[in-house]
Amino acid sequence: MSESAFIAFATFFATVGPPDVAVVFAALTSGNTTRERLRLAIKATLVGAAILLFFAFFGNPLLAYLGISLAAMRTAGGVLLLLIAIDMVFARASGGTSTTADENAEASARADISVFPLATPLIAGPGAIGAAILLVADARGEPAQTALVVGALGAVLAITFVLMIAAAQVQRVLGVTGVHVVSRVLGILLAALAVQFLFDGIRESGILG
Repeated sequence: MSESAFIAFATFFATVGPPDVAVVFAALTSGNTTRERLRLAIKATLVGAAILLFFAFFGNPLLAYLGISLAAMRTAGGVLLLLIAIDMVFARASGGTSTTADENAEASARADISVFPLATPLIAGPGAIGAAILLVADARGEPAQTALVVGALGAVLAITFVLMIAAAQVQRVLGVTGVHVVSRVLGILLAALAVQFLFDGIRESGILG
């Protein structure tokens, strides 16, 4: 059970990327007061949590309604997470866990950046959404396993919130190199998990007989 909790935590940490969120938050809120930064961080965390929890609990019924099998979702999720992991290992910015240049330009002109780009796509991006669906599906309806996944998500969101509040200090302490080191280590773990999702999806699809 502790292994499942660690896998869920590592997956959410890699796909949400709290240090990356903190760095972007620091850049986008450099002209805001402490009270405004706190309000933005709280709103972004709550909205991001709502999006991820929605897909965690209603993602599978939605897939079933659309006629998408869980095996297909595992395979697609594995491919998506593998692409994100590759970008993390090589310290490349991607739309899976960060904002694009166009999104940054649009965000810089917004007064309220809590929903976009903080809540989504930074906190609740495609990688995190896919991970939430797959990890809850792997729990197979067991309350204890599902609680571990939700607890891991809550822990990562709490860390994300704290790092946003301390964004300036995080940026100064870690720097670009520090953020890249964390990203590369987590990228390796995420790549292994992504390949496992791929294996599971292909096996469950029955295409190999």
